[in-house]
Amino acid sequence: MTTEAAESRLDAYPALSAYLRQTEGPLIPPMPQTSPRPRAGTPVPPIRITPTALRNGILAVGIAVTALWAVQAEPSARLDVLFATGAHLSGLLAGYGVLVMLFLMARLPAVEHGVGADRLARLHALGGRYVLTLCLGHALLALCGYAAHAGTDLLSATLDLLGYPGLALAAVGTSLLMAVGVTSARAMRRRVPHETWRAVHLLTYLGAALAFVHQLAGPDVAGSILTVWVWSMLHATVAVLLAWYRVVVPVRQALKHSLRVIGVRDEGPGVVSVVMQGIGLDELRAEPGQFFRWRFLRRRLWRTALPFSLSAPVRDDTLRITVKAIGDHTRRMRRLKPGTRVLATGPFGALTAHRRTRRKVLLLAGGVGITPMRALFETLPGGPGDITLLYRAGSAEQLVLREELEEIARSRGAGLHYLLGRSDASFDPLAPQALRNLVPDLAEHDVYLCGPPGMAASATTALVRAGVPQERIHAECFTF
Repeated sequence: MTTEAAESRLDAYPALSAYLRQTEGPLIPPMPQTSPRPRAGTPVPPIRITPTALRNGILAVGIAVTALWAVQAEPSARLDVLFATGAHLSGLLAGYGVLVMLFLMARLPAVEHGVGADRLARLHALGGRYVLTLCLGHALLALCGYAAHAGTDLLSATLDLLGYPGLALAAVGTSLLMAVGVTSARAMRRRVPHETWRAVHLLTYLGAALAFVHQLAGPDVAGSILTVWVWSMLHATVAVLLAWYRVVVPVRQALKHSLRVIGVRDEGPGVVSVVMQGIGLDELRAEPGQFFRWRFLRRRLWRTALPFSLSAPVRDDTLRITVKAIGDHTRRMRRLKPGTRVLATGPFGALTAHRRTRRKVLLLAGGVGITPMRALFETLPGGPGDITLLYRAGSAEQLVLREELEEIARSRGAGLHYLLGRSDASFDPLAPQALRNLVPDLAEHDVYLCGPPGMAASATTALVRAGVPQERIHAECFTF
């Protein structure tokens, strides 16, 4: 390809072209002068499981598990039988709950792209509390039932039950799950380093395996060959999904795409963009608004997978993220060198064009939450006046990617407004009336929202009060 042809291709993407041409020095080399790999035929739209479908599926199987207990339960007024019946139900539901928790974190693309990683994480956290409650309830009811049947005290019953190897392993599994729950509690999570939390969280797999062995020996599962087969297939399916999407796919992507850092650029106070290049990145089918989990293979960074959104569409086998230094890991990214190997798992997230239901769209960003909004600002289809971006920041110095945003707004005829200043009782640029003044027909828009948790919560409240239906406010919010 000639230089003129390459420059013509860059001109087709003005914002990214300007970004790369403004860079001086060796940190970011010129765009590769090779054509993107063509796709054969028309791309097949990705399968997406909606939140409603996921919820209904989980409830349906939960009802089936409860029915399995009901058909085997023997009515009785004896105290020990009542305790045992409750122990059987809570044990079955706890086992099923563990299975659901693992499924939610298996990173199945159809679920991730339809429900959204942030919502899945919240469901996982909420479900974990119920599972731990059921596990403890199962253990207590079983203990009380045994004590009532044997006519002994709880301490003696505990010592007797722990003498059975299967029950001792079940107790170990429950303890492991409790350790995961304790380190995941909000108060404890802030004090535990991410690497430590993640290492403890891996104990979930061992706890689940011990629980599964215990369930196969229990009367509610072992009483029927069909039940054993179904229960085993459910666990085997989730195990295969976990191994495939959390181990095999990331390794295969790393080997196939050979992603490396090609440049780092300062974007503002404490903010840098990292540009990476690989092979055949169009095959990842990453959509604007999505994110990857990045693992940079250099000292003191490689052990942690960092979730960052793409801050520009994928082109010419390059990916770009824009990161604010808010911790040790993000501060070290400023010192990344060209050639650093990168393992990228994804794409994840549902903050994409598929959520759009209206012709007009408002993009609302706060702080470094501008990164997915910038990619959507350039790529969402629409004519002049259809797309509007509101960018909330404390001051003009804190605006990130400003020149690119203004170029996109000029080339597309899109609206762009900066909401600057600190919020206080007398000034709130995200107040309902302020939003309606900037976007008079706000209630007719879809709204894409990304920003810090506090800003996102207050903005959502203001949008609803301004007349935007809750179902047309699309947001993903993460804390790391």
